[in-house]
Amino acid sequence: MGLNFRKSITLFKGVKLNLSKGGPSLSFGRSGLRQSINLKGQGRTTIGIPGTGVYYTKNTNVKKLVKQGKEKIQELSDKKKGKAAGAEALPAAAGAAATAKGTKTAKAAPAVNPDLEQNQQLVAEFEERIEAVKSVHKQSDGYIDWEVIKKGAGNNKELVPFAESVLAGNIDSYFKVIAEAGPFDDLLEYGSGFEVGTDDPSFLEIEFKVMSGEVIPQNKLSLKANGDLVEKPFTKSEYYELVQDYVASTILRVARDSFALLPVQKVLIHAVDCQLNTATGNEDEITIVSVMIKRDALMTINFERVDPSDCLSNFEINEKFRKTTGFAPVDRLLP
Repeated sequence: MGLNFRKSITLFKGVKLNLSKGGPSLSFGRSGLRQSINLKGQGRTTIGIPGTGVYYTKNTNVKKLVKQGKEKIQELSDKKKGKAAGAEALPAAAGAAATAKGTKTAKAAPAVNPDLEQNQQLVAEFEERIEAVKSVHKQSDGYIDWEVIKKGAGNNKELVPFAESVLAGNIDSYFKVIAEAGPFDDLLEYGSGFEVGTDDPSFLEIEFKVMSGEVIPQNKLSLKANGDLVEKPFTKSEYYELVQDYVASTILRVARDSFALLPVQKVLIHAVDCQLNTATGNEDEITIVSVMIKRDALMTINFERVDPSDCLSNFEINEKFRKTTGFAPVDRLLP
């Protein structure tokens, strides 16, 4: 038995793409202030006092605002192009005048980019994104004590009906709890979905769809001394090592959340990704990592200090990775 989870994808800090039967929408903001926009141009702003249940909601239509925003961006782009053309013409004219007079021209100091603040923000967001994909494992859902839940205590009242059957090892209850609690909802930004299955109450088998081509950027951003934005491709080794850290970090997080939610002792996780098959010219979905993680072993890990790729060596694992070529297909471990 398996379940698919495709509910929300974080595009960057504070902004999520929400997927539902009603269609996709964007949401952004912080605790107490949240805004969302769907593809019909309908917007909603929610202002509330965290922890009180008191909130105010205002609906708006943002299609015109989006159109105006695009026009503004195009206007700024055209303006920048005009400045660049003027900047190229001025040095040439100044040089010709100096030559005609037989005088030497002083070397002008490089002009500070008028978009410095915006470029700094873009680089900061890029660096946050890179750090985020390497640090997925550092956060985890809170541990659920099913004995406490059974007594009706604690904050997880919605799980009370499942407590007795979960403690009895009822597998159907496991899947109902997963659907109710959504342990992987906030991980969807790191993959297209998760599938969970088991026929053993002490064990979960989870398939994690990596989608590295969509999650890991191909280019990196930096600033020149004068504030100009520089975008250039990662080297092969930089890119593949980032993919490796991202995959390992997410695998550890999946294991942590699984053990926090259910009384299982082992989790078998398969990471799958798409790679080009040079024999057919098509993209094939392959298993790139298969790892068996035991609860007791995972509990000894210091997640704040560990290197996620190195950490997986603590467990039974099938993985073939090279810095210059990335992951190669591997066989899946058996339960």
